Amino acid sequence: MKFSEFDQTVIDMLREDRAFALEYLKEAFIGLDGEDGEAMFLIAMRRLVEARGGFAEVARTANLNRETLYRTLSERGNPTIKTTKKVLHAVGIHFSEIAG
Repeated sequence: MKFSEFDQTVIDMLREDRAFALEYLKEAFIGLDGEDGEAMFLIAMRRLVEARGGFAEVARTANLNRETLYRTLSERGNPTIKTTKKVLHAVGIHFSEIAG
């Protein structure tokens, strides 16, 4: 997948700094109540997945199909809480860390 320079910078920061990744996801989670909140949360999740090994690796770790994961986190995706939890756990983050 090809990324813009900005996207790649964010992905690199998410990969290198767990505290940044947590704050980034917290803001995306809080933003769910706002306009375009769902879209912004999905973007944040996609960037985090890329930062933590890519869709194939995260799907394998989460015991999900790669294509399904990709569609679920796409612009038109609508992940369930169960899938979101699996993805977060696969990248080493728990809901309690972003919801609290």
